[in-house]
Amino acid sequence: MQPCNNAALLQSGYATQAMSFLEYRFLLRFSTAGESHGEALVALLSGMPAAVPVDEAFLARELWRRQQGYGRGGRMRIETDTAHVLSGVRHGATIGAPVAMTIANRDWKNWEEILPVGAGDASKHKAVASPRPGHADLAGSLKYNFRDARYVLERASARESTARVAAGALAKLLLRELGVSVLSHVVRVGAVELERGYEWQEIVASTARDTVLLNCIDPETEQRMKGEVDRALRTGDTVGGVFEVVAHGVPVGIGTHANWDERLDGLLAQAVMSLQAVKAVEIGRGVTAAESMGSTVHDAIAYAEDQNGSDTRFRREKNNAGGIEGGISNGEDVTVRGYIKPISTLRRPLGSVSFETREPVKAAYERSDVCVVPAAGVAAEAMVALTLARLVLEKFGGDSLPETQRNLAGYRDQLRSY
Repeated sequence: MQPCNNAALLQSGYATQAMSFLEYRFLLRFSTAGESHGEALVALLSGMPAAVPVDEAFLARELWRRQQGYGRGGRMRIETDTAHVLSGVRHGATIGAPVAMTIANRDWKNWEEILPVGAGDASKHKAVASPRPGHADLAGSLKYNFRDARYVLERASARESTARVAAGALAKLLLRELGVSVLSHVVRVGAVELERGYEWQEIVASTARDTVLLNCIDPETEQRMKGEVDRALRTGDTVGGVFEVVAHGVPVGIGTHANWDERLDGLLAQAVMSLQAVKAVEIGRGVTAAESMGSTVHDAIAYAEDQNGSDTRFRREKNNAGGIEGGISNGEDVTVRGYIKPISTLRRPLGSVSFETREPVKAAYERSDVCVVPAAGVAAEAMVALTLARLVLEKFGGDSLPETQRNLAGYRDQLRSY
């Protein structure tokens, strides 16, 4: 037998495989399962350190927030989303084991015979025989060789984002213990846009409201946004918009410039773009920066105290970079905008083609929303929180929350003495 050495391992490729395994093993990672009209949605989150307090009221409110917003459809009047924690949490805190959660679909009682696990009664099947433009219906049916888009749309539906919000709530609870908060607000619906700046506390106050219209921090702008939704509702149409996620308190040094797939901005863009109906992602002032001069885009650097005089550090006079430079967080608020297209299902359907006859028909209609921009912002908060939590744990490690906190505190001491 040949002696085992590094050169032989590298030549054989085993070292590369082992390295990939180790890199994957230590990531905070999550997955979801379930269909829009199935019995339940499932969220599985592994890699959470032990001793993170789990506030069930906070988890419930996060799911409630995803259901709110002017322009939501009838489904939101049926569901009352509640996460049932099956594992990984005991006596109010994580225990270092994978966290499994289910969110029941109350509408399942109306679909048990339509979408049974077994063969069931074919006469009760509710086929989607004409694909909807803008949805995954046609591409998915071609990919999986279905003659019915039902199986595609059930999983492609944004109902899946409910499970992401549940997982993201746990990531938020971890980040909260490390001094990081993640919230969103709506900056555009249709042609109506928020045209002024904002402070972090305005987002906090807006998010704390017990009633949600369109989650815009400015009441006058929000009313004009409502007019855009009303216009779409009257004409059987749908309307999109732009939400902004802000991560406050992110320490400098999260992410890296060293490898393309480890850059914070790239990871956040992929995470937010993965949400249903999001078609573009912007970091900071990314879109308008493309048409501006460099002198007006780049953030001048100063070394100064904060407003309270309690923290002296390197600061940016503005935050056009969105808190990220060179793929690394720079200590300012991390800002990510998602551009969400109008929902694909229209009450006044567009033209389509029958799967069976290939003849022109109107696209199938499934109960849907008119505007989901506020809800998409909440789902994007979850994706941003999960991404930041993963990178924070990669940088600071820790099998338990106190260990992670100690490591972060030591790093902050290093920054203060720089």
